[in-house]
Amino acid sequence: MPTRKFEKLAFVASSRHSAQEAFTELVSMYGNVDAAEADAIVPLGGDGFMLETLRRYLPLVTRGLPVYGMNKGTVGFLMNEFVLEDLPERLSNATRTPVHPLKMTAEAAGGQFTDIAFNEVSVFRQSQQAAHIRVIVDGKERLERLVADGVMLSTPVGSTAYNLSAHGPVIPLGADILALTPISAFRPRRWRGALLSGQAKVRFEVLNPTKRPVSASADNSEVRDLISIEIEQDMGTTLNLLFDADHGLAEKILQEQFAT
Repeated sequence: MPTRKFEKLAFVASSRHSAQEAFTELVSMYGNVDAAEADAIVPLGGDGFMLETLRRYLPLVTRGLPVYGMNKGTVGFLMNEFVLEDLPERLSNATRTPVHPLKMTAEAAGGQFTDIAFNEVSVFRQSQQAAHIRVIVDGKERLERLVADGVMLSTPVGSTAYNLSAHGPVIPLGADILALTPISAFRPRRWRGALLSGQAKVRFEVLNPTKRPVSASADNSEVRDLISIEIEQDMGTTLNLLFDADHGLAEKILQEQFAT
């Protein structure tokens, strides 16, 4: 199969000064085209900006337009090292990593909301009182009442983000597994979460949402005053992230499992 050429690039940058400087340098070297005409999108920033970029250009990236991020932010797990030289060649040699987002359907006081998440969908207490949440997996009640700050469902890509901070497991890419992880669980005392099939359908029901309000977040998109939420992996939506061949996303996740 011939190597794909990357001659037309769409650069986008976060508002950080370092990202804007990098944007100016890259555009002067390689030019800049509209994303609709590009061979790849190149976001400059951190992981948060990468997620913003994927959302912004979702119709294009779901049709196959690859995304190659370069780190000019605080956290760059989804990004490559920033290097000015030989960018088209690095893109041609990069490893293509397909990812599938989570789809959430939330019922809240303000109505019904749908959204997607590339890292995780989390529900979290909205007041000083702990959340009381019923957990249902594939139509079967698994926890009658989880008393906690919250709970999340994470993809393998997101398993090293908020999920890891909440002491959830790091999941290798290609494992077809989702991580169900509590956030500061009080009851059941010993429950530390579960690993679920990538095809699992998870439902969270908020018990007493008036007294104990709960919000839901799909990455950085929030719904408040939640009543219930259903989450599953959207296998019909595929996004292609590009990583340098010697430092792909699968390798990053493996390294994280041996971090000390």
